[in-house]
Amino acid sequence: MHLYNLTLLPPSAITCATVGSFSGTRQQDICICRGGTRLELLRPDASTGKMNSVISSDAFGTIRSLTSFRLTGGTKDYIILGSDSGRIVVLEFDPVLNAFVKVHQETYGKSGARRVVPGQYLATDPKGRAVMVAAMEKSKLVYILNRDSAANLTISSPLEAHKSNAIIHHIVGVDVGFENPLFAALEVDYGESDQDHTGEAFNSAEKMLTYYELDLGLNHVVRKWSEPTEPRANMLLQVPGGQSATHADKFDGPSGVLVCCEDMIIYKHQNVKEHRVPIPKRNTPFNDVERGVIIVAAVMHKMRGAFFFLVQTEEGDLFKVTIDHEDEEVQALKIKYFDTVPVSSSLTILKSGFLFVAAEMGNHYLYQFEKLGDDDDETEFSSEQYPDNGCSDEPLPKAFFKPRPLQNLVLSDELESLAPIIDAKAANLLNTDSPQILTSCGRGSRSSLRILRHGLDVSEIVTSDLPGPPTNVWTTKLNDDDLFDRYIILGFLNATLVLSIGETIVEVSDTGFLTNSPTISIQQLDKNGLLQIHPTGIRHIHLNGGVTEWKVPAGRKIVVSTSNQRQVVVGLSGGELIYFELDLEGQLNEYQEQKEMGSTITTLSLSEVPKGRQRTPFLAIGLENLTVQIISLDPNSVLETISLQALTSVPSSICIAELLDSSIDKNNETLFVNIGLSNGVLLRTVLDSVNGQLTDTRTRFLGSRPVKLLRVKVDSKTSVIALSSRTWLNYTYQNMLQFNPLIYDSIDNVHSFSAELCPEGLIGIVGSSLRIFTIPKLGIKVKQDSMPLSYTPRKMILDPVTKHVITIESEHRTMSPSVKAERLAEHKAQGLEFDEHIFNDEVLGLPRSEPGQWASCIRISDPLEKTTLTKIELENNEAATSAAIVSFANQDLQGPLLVVGTAKDAFVQPRTCRNGYLSVFKFTDNGKGLELLHKTEVDDIPTAIIGFQGRLAAGIGKALRIFDLGKKKLLRKVENKTFSAAISSLSTQGPRLLVGDAQDSISYAVYKPAENRLLVFADDISPRWTTCATMVDYDTCAGGDRFGNVWVNRIPKTVSDEVDDDPTGAGIMHEKGYLMGAPHKVKNLVHFHLNDIPTSMEKTSLVPGGREVLLYTGLQGTVGILIPFLSKEDVDFFQTLEMHMRSELPSLVGRDHLAYRGYYFPVKNCVDGDMCESFALLPMSKQQQVAAELDRSVSDVLKKIEAVRVSSGY
Repeated sequence: MHLYNLTLLPPSAITCATVGSFSGTRQQDICICRGGTRLELLRPDASTGKMNSVISSDAFGTIRSLTSFRLTGGTKDYIILGSDSGRIVVLEFDPVLNAFVKVHQETYGKSGARRVVPGQYLATDPKGRAVMVAAMEKSKLVYILNRDSAANLTISSPLEAHKSNAIIHHIVGVDVGFENPLFAALEVDYGESDQDHTGEAFNSAEKMLTYYELDLGLNHVVRKWSEPTEPRANMLLQVPGGQSATHADKFDGPSGVLVCCEDMIIYKHQNVKEHRVPIPKRNTPFNDVERGVIIVAAVMHKMRGAFFFLVQTEEGDLFKVTIDHEDEEVQALKIKYFDTVPVSSSLTILKSGFLFVAAEMGNHYLYQFEKLGDDDDETEFSSEQYPDNGCSDEPLPKAFFKPRPLQNLVLSDELESLAPIIDAKAANLLNTDSPQILTSCGRGSRSSLRILRHGLDVSEIVTSDLPGPPTNVWTTKLNDDDLFDRYIILGFLNATLVLSIGETIVEVSDTGFLTNSPTISIQQLDKNGLLQIHPTGIRHIHLNGGVTEWKVPAGRKIVVSTSNQRQVVVGLSGGELIYFELDLEGQLNEYQEQKEMGSTITTLSLSEVPKGRQRTPFLAIGLENLTVQIISLDPNSVLETISLQALTSVPSSICIAELLDSSIDKNNETLFVNIGLSNGVLLRTVLDSVNGQLTDTRTRFLGSRPVKLLRVKVDSKTSVIALSSRTWLNYTYQNMLQFNPLIYDSIDNVHSFSAELCPEGLIGIVGSSLRIFTIPKLGIKVKQDSMPLSYTPRKMILDPVTKHVITIESEHRTMSPSVKAERLAEHKAQGLEFDEHIFNDEVLGLPRSEPGQWASCIRISDPLEKTTLTKIELENNEAATSAAIVSFANQDLQGPLLVVGTAKDAFVQPRTCRNGYLSVFKFTDNGKGLELLHKTEVDDIPTAIIGFQGRLAAGIGKALRIFDLGKKKLLRKVENKTFSAAISSLSTQGPRLLVGDAQDSISYAVYKPAENRLLVFADDISPRWTTCATMVDYDTCAGGDRFGNVWVNRIPKTVSDEVDDDPTGAGIMHEKGYLMGAPHKVKNLVHFHLNDIPTSMEKTSLVPGGREVLLYTGLQGTVGILIPFLSKEDVDFFQTLEMHMRSELPSLVGRDHLAYRGYYFPVKNCVDGDMCESFALLPMSKQQQVAAELDRSVSDVLKKIEAVRVSSGY
């Protein structure tokens, strides 16, 4: 078996972010790292408040840290990456190539995320003179950044700043102006703790704030100053300092650092007195005032003559921190509540007045500052209020604030994120051509159930019903210089309707158009008026109001036509072709030559007139004899056939369009001939702009209806829209040609639309209605329909009969609704009142509680209507852990039952509970409700359950048990207790069970009913920490583990047959165990490292009639597939291509690709499809070189890569 790994949706979690002017202009961009593996550049549009993705590149390595810097006097910011490659990498964004370019790559240590190899932390000098890269333990290296004589960036050899036996918690650059660069580090020395077995040294260990100075004259790093700080300090923030650039006698700030600790923030600097302020806590009836609060994210923003900090607590509350200072002397440290946003992994502020919140879980947000919180009524806490500026021996008194909805920020844009995905299923809920992917994702009150549909989202602006169904729609300007369209023309079977576009859209009659006849085509002719083509002639409407008419010969009619701003071609009913061209005086002249095609003309197409040219030289003709011909329109060879292509079906539509595809030509647009066939197939062929030959034909099935093709404008670029049973768009995004369906009603006809209220839209006909719509986000190829959940989803089940979704949700360390009601009643009894908005969990998050407290519910949802049909809150501190729909063989009730596993008073670490339960529910009200039948107590947490041969198989802690249905409880029939840790997953086929263990890979168990035995007959050699597993076939399984690997294992055929032939299981029982496990071992067929923890895996088909694939999802929002190869030729081709790509496209972070994909085990029988698809990004010379090594042309290689993706449905 050989598989091809292809990422459908890259990870959406953002692990780190930085802001800078990476393009060398005044425009600020945000550079983010998604999932630790993907580098992306986001550009906020200040006018619209929306975020646009500029470039996204796979690093093929793990990015651990990310920061930016600017050389002194420079205008462009560079990006520095710390990764698992053991190298420091400096990147530059090239706006011309639209790519990240590696400027420097310096090796300093071993590869892998090791505790003593730097890369976990990065800190730059504010003036861009040096960078420190640090490990979690001991190692710190400093690099000097400079320019050479050609103004190119240079980087020095590393200077060591190591400290033995030191754990590093954080580092930051200290702003000292142009003095020697200074770095601050939070360190703990564990040397004495390691040698003291009593633990006293550990308890008395001090956390130190240490300054490291880079002496630029001596080229040496020294430890300049070290002082103990709070033991719970976790973060350092840079305070501005140094002389002001505009006023030499003033300072930008006092310099130094802010030390963020539990419950307080401290200002510290060498030889300067400390200032301390408490971190305010929420004043709500649900808040535990004794629980400490820490800062998890922060950002400093400098303005002209001022600066401030925004710090965020682990509950999402933002606080504004300011420092009152006189030159370099600090007078007060102040803090006040600002707003509450989702808990973030990174905060960035842009000079244009935006705050970007990269959320830890769920969607990411772009906020705009409404105000800076200076004039509100929030209480401000200052170090001046406390004795000795808060540094006295007495602890700081607690500070409180009341949380509220947003006041200082307003939401501007939202980036969808699936992270974390907990569970996923593929199902065709909408009865469309391809299934949808249901995901349960998120955490706490920001959890959601989402339906993923492949396609571009459409934003409908206007819909209007018409008296009858039109056959065509056009829009046109009066003059080429007009900004917006003037008319909408609707063609009916026997009439034409003209609408004028103004403040309102109204019908007009004095336009010169022939309205009592059907219209075949409308064209705006350069600066010479409009053209209407109808069955009996061509009507040229001049701008001065005059009309020129050309009539068809007697006994003939125009059946098809095509035109651009200077040329017109019509096809008559007898198969004749007539060509017109606009002369320099603005008159439309007919060429005397006419061409008999010898077959019925079904479709015609001209491309747009190239800039600076008088005509386009080629015409494409589709004929009923199953051919497409390219005809010359050059004056020297008018209407001569240049090339021909045979087809498999009658062509229904042709569209010639110039589109940029960097995989073919990175600098110039390519001329494509798109051919739609009557059987629903689309052919895309490259037309050579010099000799008119057709090459590089690609094929794609679009739908069950004949394909209609139209040229439109999307995002100011030429695109092609294809209409069949689904609507597809062929467009250029980030210089790559894309082809994706629109998630919209089936469109009958469409045209570009431009008006003042909608400058870049489309107008289409759907039945008897007229629709005006836009495609707002071309970069998002999957539409997400979201429905909110109450708590973190743990398991999702799809009812195959009703198509309802059952989710079980559980949240640790929070209060159930009943406990919250009791707590609130106690406060009300004391006469305390609270604002209503403190109960809004969606905004403020779920209130935190002590360990062992749970809130949990069972929910039945209608995913199409996005409504909750039933929600059952679990009481008595029970948490739902597993669920399954089971059809019991001995039940008297009609229909399957829902079994839910719960745990009472459960603790996560160690994994314990007071009692476990298996609750059996009956569906009521046609699957919309639940009724509890009975509850069975078990002795451990039910971690996995599944229906098994008319019974229930359940993983109860370390035991696998089979239950039957009783009248008052479930009846235990048989069990097996040989599993080592905890059963994490169950899958079944026939009498076999695939059992996934949390720490010991998978095991195969078989049930022998003759002797009522449940026996384990095969397991894995490798101790994988299984997170998901599924049976691919009777002998083969696939799964994923906690370290980001996916694998496929198989039982040997002889072993499988022996087990099936043993009716009692006696042979298995008496076989000797091998390697302290089962008597037989599975064989590993495939192994591959994803760098994301797989949370679900399922065998499914994503296209009708397509091959089956393994669909998996990852914790950080990854959705991918493993595609089986069908031939040995394909295996050899893609393995060879991958080998060449490893050498031609080195990793952005300098990681060895083979080592990266084989992080824990060597890669086995799996090709990296993401690496192969990067072939299109190579320069043309390298593409030709690689293709030559494969004995193929570049187009053949691209075609093969595209064919694999198309066969997967994405």
